Amino acid sequence: LIGDDEHGWADETVFNFEGGCYAKTIDLSEEKEPEIFHAIKQGALVENTTFLPGTNVIDFTSKAITENTRVSYPLHFISNALQPSIGKTPKNIFFLTADAYGILPPISKLTPGQAMYQFISGYTAKVAGTEAGITEPKATFSACFGAPFLPLHPGKYAAMLGEKMRQHNVNVWMINTGWSGGPYGVGQRMKLSYTRAMITAALEGKLDDVEYVAHKTFGMMMPKECPNVPSELLSPRFAWSDENEYDKKAKELAAMFVKNFEKYASSVDAEIIAAAPIG
Repeated sequence: LIGDDEHGWADETVFNFEGGCYAKTIDLSEEKEPEIFHAIKQGALVENTTFLPGTNVIDFTSKAITENTRVSYPLHFISNALQPSIGKTPKNIFFLTADAYGILPPISKLTPGQAMYQFISGYTAKVAGTEAGITEPKATFSACFGAPFLPLHPGKYAAMLGEKMRQHNVNVWMINTGWSGGPYGVGQRMKLSYTRAMITAALEGKLDDVEYVAHKTFGMMMPKECPNVPSELLSPRFAWSDENEYDKKAKELAAMFVKNFEKYASSVDAEIIAAAPIG
């Protein structure tokens, strides 16, 4: 682990700007997230949590204050943290999104154009518990997954990403840690074990030679098989009980992407524009 959040990419290295991690703790367990669980010790700072009655043991299931419970801890509390926080040029990059509409595939491979489009879009979705007043899924777009920190137009950073992808032959993957089989409240949250299995397979090259199929609306390439992941989850359309309803909702989400991108369209090249979903 090089770092949790903010990183830089130099000519031959990547590096972290920070020295710690900031993680959600609601429903945390040793089984589901052992690294985070064991990082909560003396020196860590927990936020919005409560104790089990009569003890100093944290009740990770409690939402008494808010569902948005957190912990901050130094990077070295993670057993596989790299010190100093510097690594080689990556061969794989993973964009993480939590799609609460259940539309995006759990893993997909992006072309440089698609990667730049998705990078500028910075899509995820807010659900109940992440912010006050949120009771239904709400799409949110943050350019380059960090709009408040960008001094230049997002297209500038997207162009840099595309250049480095081609220069170093980097694979870019979209990982959806959100919902499958339906939207929030209907479908199921993607199991962390499946997400880890997909990322591991990509890193180990086990998705290099499998068959892919293009997503009908968003165009990204979806593997038809992945070690230790049920194949029926890999194409989100087939995970829904009503495929026609899925198609309808996919177009609705695509229209949100297109609407959000209007403010960037005049300042990016044709390759990025062509990667827009079909809304």
